[in-house]
Amino acid sequence: MIRSFLFSLFFFSGIVFISIIFLPSLFLPQKIVLYGGKLMGYWSSFCLKFILSTKITIKGKENIIENKKYFIASSHQSMFETFYLQTIFNSPVFILKKELLLIPIFGWYLKKIGSISINRDKITKDNLSFFKNISKIVNNSNRPLIIFPQATRVLPTERPPFKKGAARIYEELKILCQPVAINSGFVWPKKGIKNPNKEIVISILKPIDVGLTKENFINTLEQTIYLELNLLN
Repeated sequence: MIRSFLFSLFFFSGIVFISIIFLPSLFLPQKIVLYGGKLMGYWSSFCLKFILSTKITIKGKENIIENKKYFIASSHQSMFETFYLQTIFNSPVFILKKELLLIPIFGWYLKKIGSISINRDKITKDNLSFFKNISKIVNNSNRPLIIFPQATRVLPTERPPFKKGAARIYEELKILCQPVAINSGFVWPKKGIKNPNKEIVISILKPIDVGLTKENFINTLEQTIYLELNLLN
């Protein structure tokens, strides 16, 4: 419990510190802010390794898509992946709840890096054009989009059905999908204390090609990620 407390103390203190020193970057080119995001990812791994003695393993680097448009679909068990995946992939574009953009300083950064917001509880004009907006942003950027088809952080043993919105994005973008399975919840759970002396495995799986129906895509994605998570458990 002491190590869990120290981890939270050092991790969040570091995030606040990085946020403060990068404040001037809000008036500079976007790539400067994106570098700050990567720095937060490296800081998360540093705290995990040196405070919780966590081993971080990346499998399947050879499956990373290169020189093609793609979007990432990742399992979601903790805050870890929202930070660390920025160090593996080219500063992904995040989809997030609109309320997060209203948070002082943090929300300013999210806007600056081009995050896509959605109001999940209301039907608005922005929501109706949501998928076309995603397509426009992805087509005009060399950064991949990242989605969490479970929609929220779940326990390592939970297997909720993937949200259909992931299939809508696949259909709209018509680009490759890079599935990623991460068992981070065993170390950094959604709630409760952090668990030391364990391993986080990031498994980068083989891409899913374009051309599937929405139903086939979401079934393939769900089966691919959950099969890998079952192996990681």
